[in-house]
Amino acid sequence: MSYRIFYWLTVLIPTIIIGGFEFVRHDFLLPYMSMETGNVYITLLTLFLSFLFATWMFRTIERMNARIVEEQARRAVYEERERLARELHDGIAQSLFFLNVKLRQGQLDDARVAVSAIDNHVRQAIFNLRSLPEEGSLAQRLEKWLAQWSALSGTDVSCELQIKENYFTPAEEVQLFGIIQEAFANIRKHAQAQHAWLRLKTNEPRGWMLEVEDDGIGMPAASEVSKKYGLSMMKDRAKQLHASLEIRPRAEGGTMIALTSQTGGYPK
Repeated sequence: MSYRIFYWLTVLIPTIIIGGFEFVRHDFLLPYMSMETGNVYITLLTLFLSFLFATWMFRTIERMNARIVEEQARRAVYEERERLARELHDGIAQSLFFLNVKLRQGQLDDARVAVSAIDNHVRQAIFNLRSLPEEGSLAQRLEKWLAQWSALSGTDVSCELQIKENYFTPAEEVQLFGIIQEAFANIRKHAQAQHAWLRLKTNEPRGWMLEVEDDGIGMPAASEVSKKYGLSMMKDRAKQLHASLEIRPRAEGGTMIALTSQTGGYPK
């Protein structure tokens, strides 16, 4: 049922009820019902019918909104799958071109490095595709994904999650998941870390904070980071979440990626 129908029902039903009752009362019931009694009856009748109509209407709207939210969640996941598929295609294409060049030049050691890079890229992409958020709460999905990532990478992970239920929209959750995946992919590929940390906390009314840390070798120069570490992708996602992104070295060694938002992501 469309919102236009709700609009006309809201306009017409009170008019029909009140106007119809007044018509019947003035034409047929005046000899049997005083004005005061009629006023009481029309008030009670309007209240009762308005309650029934409002209950039905809002339950219908809730069902419609639930379907819309479910569709948004599916769409966000499909869009992320398409992005990962493009990333997989582009990464493999570049690595295969590099491999072909090195084989033509007879540089077998560099060719082996290219084959290893392709293998790692495919494994990570397949892992991310299988791990897209679909069921369960955001905290449950993150904990499951981090456990799988730790087993795949051999790096220990500590996780601290303080997330209010339904705090993020499905689209926001996909963007957050993508940033976390990219950050932990960088740790696995570049950091040589023994331990990694994830902290995600939501505050009232709409602020939140995300931190990803590792005890690895640290980040290289800024120009190399932007090329190899997916920084532009993380910046784009942070912008969509209305959050600020900061990458800095840890005092104890390693790297910290921090996102903060004071207003939340998409309008609720």
